[in-house]
Amino acid sequence: MSSPDPRGNGLFGVYVHWPFCAAKCPYCDFNSHVHRGAFDEAAYVESYKQEIAYFARQTPGRTVQSIFFGGGTPSLMDPRSVAQILDTIGQHWNIAPKAEITLEANPTSVEADRFRGYRAAGVNRVSLGVQSLRDGPLAELGRRHSVEEAIGAVRLAQSIFQRSSFDLIYARPKQSLSDWEDELKEALWLAQGHISLYQLTIEMGTRYFDLWNAGKLKMPDEDLSADFYELTQDLTRDAGLPAYEISNHARPGQESIHNLIYWRYGEYAGIGPGAHGRLLIDGRRHATAIEKLPFDWQKKVLARGHGMTTDDILTWEEEGDELLVMGLRLREGIDPARFATLSGRKIDPRQIDELKRIGFVETLSNGHIRVTEKGWPVLDAVVADLAA
Repeated sequence: MSSPDPRGNGLFGVYVHWPFCAAKCPYCDFNSHVHRGAFDEAAYVESYKQEIAYFARQTPGRTVQSIFFGGGTPSLMDPRSVAQILDTIGQHWNIAPKAEITLEANPTSVEADRFRGYRAAGVNRVSLGVQSLRDGPLAELGRRHSVEEAIGAVRLAQSIFQRSSFDLIYARPKQSLSDWEDELKEALWLAQGHISLYQLTIEMGTRYFDLWNAGKLKMPDEDLSADFYELTQDLTRDAGLPAYEISNHARPGQESIHNLIYWRYGEYAGIGPGAHGRLLIDGRRHATAIEKLPFDWQKKVLARGHGMTTDDILTWEEEGDELLVMGLRLREGIDPARFATLSGRKIDPRQIDELKRIGFVETLSNGHIRVTEKGWPVLDAVVADLAA
């Protein structure tokens, strides 16, 4: 059974981070590493098995509703490695009969050929990093696949897996609204149940940040970014894939279970280099973080059974703030009663009334507070007001 802890909500997932990539994309600030040279994947997977066992001892009796292989590029993994990790999770936790098991993949031909192996290993959902349906922008984004390969991989995934999704990045340098309208319409024709659409953001430590900082990369201004966002909402809604979260769109019933665990502020164990977790242990919520460097992580696991570098117990106020940050991204909003349970205080009704007055939030018939479409582009400010 899942955690009976009153601070929980019965949601539990496992995130598995595979840190290796064939190349580093210029916009990416994820914990990804290009490794060249000899690599013993079987020995590396043993470290995952040890770390899974460690975190399972901290969270006995949980039922896993979702498992997500992220990265990095998990589709560089041997399908046998995926199978071993899934078997280990099943040995240490209960896995729900209809658990969602997702693997992120890049749509290169070589990796697409592995799809049947991943399906046999137990994966039932694939999320493809397409990023663009235009060859020029793909090259600028550092992607190693063509549009033709991307479309082929999406169609192959749809034929093999019960569920699939793919990502696109928009509001790119030099992209016009009409360009994005044409591209998104093509994507929505290709998509089935789910699509993720992210506005390009410039993150410190990336190649794009260096170019932007040097004045060599021009990004859309605030007004144009808002226009991109509004167009995206209109087109996805018309296509029957409305936003259930700021950047994620799905037909009803096709939402990502794993991501909902994050946004509904459930529990999740973060396994592998750079992974983060949120776990309820003895009535307190622990924020965990794992060593980022892939082989330093392996050494730590071999020495002590886990690669954890951070294990912070969150205060009630921090839990409440995280619930706001995560939950208000969702179209379903948050339950104010749960916020009060976690934080020990109620949201100031005067703040709610003021945000309602300017059209940024609304109260649903079930009592949940949610951010309106007008408020979503300024979500950070709305969260700050409600947390004050």
